[in-house]
Amino acid sequence: MQGDDIRTRFGTRIRRLRSERGLSQEAFADQAGLHRTYIGAIERGEQNLSLANIERLAATLGVSLAELFATFTDKPDPPT
Repeated sequence: MQGDDIRTRFGTRIRRLRSERGLSQEAFADQAGLHRTYIGAIERGEQNLSLANIERLAATLGVSLAELFATFTDKPDPPT
């Protein structure tokens, strides 16, 4: 797996959870205390997030970190 593939998959997961909760990017960003364009970049897989922001997104979505990453079942390739 490539490094930016995880960002794309994570962004898709965030978008799906946000949409399931009926939140626009703007409303979600406001609740998370982040900028809407930053949320858009996350959902497009363009951002490499800090752990603090991942935790913030999980809390805003009302899920644990484990639930947020539940769909990531494959093991990453070791660094070369």
